[in-house]
Amino acid sequence: MEEFQVIDNCLMVRLPKEVDHHLAGYICENADRYIVRENVSNVVFDFENTRFMDSSGIGIIMGRYKKIACFGGRVYAIHADRQIQRILKISGLTRIVEILN
Repeated sequence: MEEFQVIDNCLMVRLPKEVDHHLAGYICENADRYIVRENVSNVVFDFENTRFMDSSGIGIIMGRYKKIACFGGRVYAIHADRQIQRILKISGLTRIVEILN
């Protein structure tokens, strides 16, 4: 699977092993391009391969949420291990991101 893939009206974003500030710009730019070009209404972040995420990962998720929430879109997280789920909870993202596992 590619890093970014549109299925129906969902943008699937497969995140790398480490989500940090070095990759944040790349992920944001590409996700935004798909959101606008493909007119998606939901974003699904796939954490299957992710073992580390710093605050820039939180920013990635918040930014995509802000882009689609005004159109009634939703953000989901899948395959998040216990560490990633903990980061999502501590940061407050679980109020806007539904965790599906």
